[in-house]
Amino acid sequence: MKVLITGKNGQLGSELQNSCPADIEVEFFDSQSLDITDIAKVNEVLIAFSPDIVINTAAYTAVDKAESDQAAAYAVNETGAANLANVCKAINAKLIHISTDFVFDGTKTTPYIASDTTNPLGVYGASKLAGEQAVERILGSQATIVRTAWVYSQFGNNFVKTMLRLMAEKTELGIVGDQVGTPTWAAGLANMLWALIVNTSSCNSSQVVTNDELNKATILHWTDAGVASWYDFAVAIQELAIDKGLLTKAIPIKPIPAASYHTPAIRPAFSVIDKSKAELVSGITTIHWRKQLNAMLNQLKNG
Repeated sequence: MKVLITGKNGQLGSELQNSCPADIEVEFFDSQSLDITDIAKVNEVLIAFSPDIVINTAAYTAVDKAESDQAAAYAVNETGAANLANVCKAINAKLIHISTDFVFDGTKTTPYIASDTTNPLGVYGASKLAGEQAVERILGSQATIVRTAWVYSQFGNNFVKTMLRLMAEKTELGIVGDQVGTPTWAAGLANMLWALIVNTSSCNSSQVVTNDELNKATILHWTDAGVASWYDFAVAIQELAIDKGLLTKAIPIKPIPAASYHTPAIRPAFSVIDKSKAELVSGITTIHWRKQLNAMLNQLKNG
């Protein structure tokens, strides 16, 4: 099986490289070697490699900057996704497209399922939703959309690494306590995606599907298990980092309302998503976010 992966240098792309199964032929591309907004380049690269599956981890993820940089966000998150979907259709490749909890408005109080009504609050979420819709329109059941949230890893910039830096520099921190979701270690998401590929490729593809099913992408949700606020997440980061010697002292951390922490983009207040379908399809069980955080911090400690 041949798999092509975009977004090589991102958090998820890096973890997919670290965990690639030995029996899969895989090629990774960064934005320089494969600019997904360039349809000619997408054609050239995908036709040359001829993958069975494409995993699109490339995305414009600067949530606040997107509010004033709408064209760039849509170029990557909608046009880029559509370009990949069109070429996948032409070469009969499947597409796994990574999306986000930001397609929802966060007004629910129970975990979001795939069929829940989308209502993004800002440009980033709207551009990612537009990408989802383009992928589904072009590829139908040939596509799988995986929504995730609060991603972090040992690679790149993320909340965990920012907290470690601020906790070392500051005498106290105020962290938003009224936005709730679930952290996602990118390594766990990568493992689920590889399992998804292996499991779906071994499934019986001869089963009869309806015309309606042919027109619909499979939408899955994935984060780690459990629920946390950003405040809860920060407190856990400090506790575990001190235990591991990554921090030398504890500082006061106070919960603050999101309304007092002004950002250009509005975040969903509730981002918990239901993972049961993804667990069933992939055969992977979610692990509690605190255990995953512990494993990631061990990676940082050990270099």
